[in-house]
Amino acid sequence: MKRTANAGWTGSLKDGSGTLGTQSHVLHETPYSFRSRFGDGKETNPEELIAAAHAGCFSMALALSLDHAGYPPESIATRADLTFDPGALAITAVHLTLTAKIPGITDEAFQEIAVQAKSGCPVSKVLRADITLSAVLEA
Repeated sequence: MKRTANAGWTGSLKDGSGTLGTQSHVLHETPYSFRSRFGDGKETNPEELIAAAHAGCFSMALALSLDHAGYPPESIATRADLTFDPGALAITAVHLTLTAKIPGITDEAFQEIAVQAKSGCPVSKVLRADITLSAVLEA
């Protein structure tokens, strides 16, 4: 299975701008820029998209793991806080913050399954950053 995305860029790094698109057309001529990457621009940027992909991937991996363990989740909410070091031009860390409602599971089992999902998520596997996790099981 292959997924595709495309990016276009016009102009210099600081003064230029670009657009992104995806195979699904969810992103279609979506603007991205230097100012959104290194400042307060309103466009998107690669790191924001990676954070979104990581949060979504982890949530899906967790749902799969929970289903396999016999604990279908009622709800999963994941936030990915990505740290980008502009001096090194490197993503140095991602912290996943998870809140989930899962009937019948113990906190110990929940924590174990969440850690396994963090390691098993395909986006986690592709990132070389330090990836941490905080998980809260709601009653």
